[in-house]
Amino acid sequence: MTMYDIDMRTIIDLTEDQVEALDRLRASEHASRAELIRRAVDAFLQAQKGASIAERPGFGAWKKKRVDGLTYQRKIRAEWDR
Repeated sequence: MTMYDIDMRTIIDLTEDQVEALDRLRASEHASRAELIRRAVDAFLQAQKGASIAERPGFGAWKKKRVDGLTYQRKIRAEWDR
């Protein structure tokens, strides 16, 4: 048995809207919230499995920006010290 063969509990924070939507779905699917969340995680992981880095959301978001990312990061972080 590997560490991946066991179930693991985790705590997540959901918005009120997410909980309400899950509860509506739970009633129609006759499944627990936990089961619905497991299905959603499985679907997400399956979708990511075949996606290359270039196909993932956010990849290349700064491609057309005319500012250096590190310079921008330092500028933003400098504001935290105020």
